[in-house]
Amino acid sequence: MVGSLTIGIRAIPRQGFESRKGRHKQSAECQQLGEGPAGNAKVSLTQARIDMSELDEDSDGFLQPHEMEFYIRGLIPNLAQLRDIPAAFVQMYCRIAAHKFFFFCDPHKRGKACIKKVLLSNCLQELMELHQEREEEVTDTEQAKNWFSLTSAQLICEMFLALDKDTNGTLSKQELREYADGTLTDIFIERVFDEHVWRGKIGGGNAREMDFESFLDFVLALENKDTPEGLTYLFRCLDLHGRGFLTTADIHTLFRDVHQKWIEGENYELCIEDVRDEIWDMVKPANPLRIKLADLLACKQGGTVASMLIDVCGFWAHDNRENLLQEEEEPQEEA
Repeated sequence: MVGSLTIGIRAIPRQGFESRKGRHKQSAECQQLGEGPAGNAKVSLTQARIDMSELDEDSDGFLQPHEMEFYIRGLIPNLAQLRDIPAAFVQMYCRIAAHKFFFFCDPHKRGKACIKKVLLSNCLQELMELHQEREEEVTDTEQAKNWFSLTSAQLICEMFLALDKDTNGTLSKQELREYADGTLTDIFIERVFDEHVWRGKIGGGNAREMDFESFLDFVLALENKDTPEGLTYLFRCLDLHGRGFLTTADIHTLFRDVHQKWIEGENYELCIEDVRDEIWDMVKPANPLRIKLADLLACKQGGTVASMLIDVCGFWAHDNRENLLQEEEEPQEEA
């Protein structure tokens, strides 16, 4: 696998990128996808359904990963923003693009995605945005916000290769700790491996290492913390004892690592118990003694709570939310 990753990266000039910001909102309203400025790049849901159905080899209404990749490959010649994709990178691009569909449309990891669910998800809409010519003033950082952009696919590969220090094609816990400049907590990385990494280390041994597909799940979950799929992934990591709920003791344990990184960053002293109480106030769980996944989804702040418990930068963003909001509003007022 590492060989194919390297080939894909070398096929595209290397560039510097800032951190990605995910976006995923479910939408069933659009009956036209990928409408360009001239209106000549319309792809109807009906046509998409027909194309996917033709690739459904066993006619069960589901697409397997290789079928989804073939569908995406067939779209590439008609997507303006992918017209310059190097031939050597096409297979890797399709692999990365198809994975998002399965993250959101096959949450139980059955290895097949319902065509109807694919058509109604925002993933297809996001992919079809690539019909539109890229505006010159759009930066690579902005472009990378679309998972399906060539910029994004390259960045994902570059991140994986940069983390894979021993170049064995998988990531160890120590290697993954360097993700996002090391702002994620050790306990979270441990829990990711406990819950979402199943493969043994290549070449034998007992140590588990993260393969590229698991890395894609990891990135998608972190970029889409406010979605049911992303939050479900993260909740399994937060649920330290696999009981289906979090207690005040769990929150204390999880935030302790964030607190340590916070202090190491020379920030002001804070009380873990105060943060724990704030989280309880944010969630307002049905059972005042336990926070369940349903509570995090219902409170509409589940992604924020998860960030506060796994990432010191996530907690910093919450702690400075008013200042950040003011900074976002000031340019609009000047305009």
